[in-house]
Amino acid sequence: MPMFVWKAETRKGEAKKGEWEAADANTVKSQLRRQGFKNIKVSAKPKDLAEYLPFLQQKVSEKDVVVFCRIFATMINAGLPLIQCLDLLGKQEQNKTFAKVIGSIKADIEGGSTLTDALKKYPKIFDDLFVNLVAAGESGGILDVILQRLSGYMEKAMKLKSKVKGAMTYPASVLVISIGVVAVLLLKVIPVFQKMFEGMGSKLPGPTQFLVDASQFAQNYFLYMVAALVALVFAFKKYYATEKGTLFIDALVLKTPVFGPLLKKVAVSKFSRTLSTMMQSGVPILEGLGIVSKTSGNKIIEIALMKTRQSISEGKTIAEPLIETDIFPPMVVQMIAVGEATGALDTMLAKIADFYDDEVDAAVEAMTALLEPFMMVFLGGVVGGMIIAMYLPIFQMAAAAG
Repeated sequence: MPMFVWKAETRKGEAKKGEWEAADANTVKSQLRRQGFKNIKVSAKPKDLAEYLPFLQQKVSEKDVVVFCRIFATMINAGLPLIQCLDLLGKQEQNKTFAKVIGSIKADIEGGSTLTDALKKYPKIFDDLFVNLVAAGESGGILDVILQRLSGYMEKAMKLKSKVKGAMTYPASVLVISIGVVAVLLLKVIPVFQKMFEGMGSKLPGPTQFLVDASQFAQNYFLYMVAALVALVFAFKKYYATEKGTLFIDALVLKTPVFGPLLKKVAVSKFSRTLSTMMQSGVPILEGLGIVSKTSGNKIIEIALMKTRQSISEGKTIAEPLIETDIFPPMVVQMIAVGEATGALDTMLAKIADFYDDEVDAAVEAMTALLEPFMMVFLGGVVGGMIIAMYLPIFQMAAAAG
């Protein structure tokens, strides 16, 4: 709903002003009159520049949603009405984009919608998992419990994601630094040496000549190289957006020597944690598997989980099809089978998730320990090799003079 700016006077003649979200200006005026205001002036609030340019709008982060979820659960548990909870949350929210979303959700509920239907309008903020769990909480009358579980799940999912990002950051940063150093040497340093070598009049050694040629090529075609890199990134994104490209790249990633095993452990942890949370909240297992597959982040894993879902719908246990996916280790499948047999599948899945969170920690530490010396040798080899190649003619001259 649009926002309006109003100015008015109290019965004692005191000037007051404020903002009001409503369907139209007349609604604002009538509400203010009921509160005893007079000389009321209402106008539409001017839109910020960010509302016209989406890229300037503040993004809603996972942390924003987690904090919203936890405070929302506390308020409902304390007995506050749903509308009042959303009103307070919207007013105290510092992220302007999220505050508007909360205000819109509140307005939808005031108009007769359920919380679930109101949340569905914002799939980029509240995913299928969030919406389905809230629906289960609304129908079961345990919305505060569900929101508490959701916030706990999201916090653990954020920690898992940050571990993986941390593992990727180091090699990526070293690679960027290497490219930057090589670019500076080729474009700025080697041309200075080249002028000095031209004055010598002697034939340059092979490595030095290669660097000089590479420097000239970089200087002449630098803009074309940048354009080619941008085109390559764009082509990769286009290819990955296709079903064939997604399948090929996601399968390739899972087969990589270092990152593949790590991503499989992350997938097992995420699957176990998500399905456990949904089952504890009363979501049927078939519906839960459908949502878990969509939030896996890898097309190969998604297909494997959908096949598992299909097998379960045909009467098989969840453990039988999982062993055929080649993603879930035998130990995990055995634990799931025990959980099914004892009727404590949700508890067993939670234990698996905790175990694999520790496994991800260990894998990240091992990968960092493995990559650190490799990347240092790579960086030192590239830069050191270029420096030695530049000084080779000087070494040869010194040897000849001796």
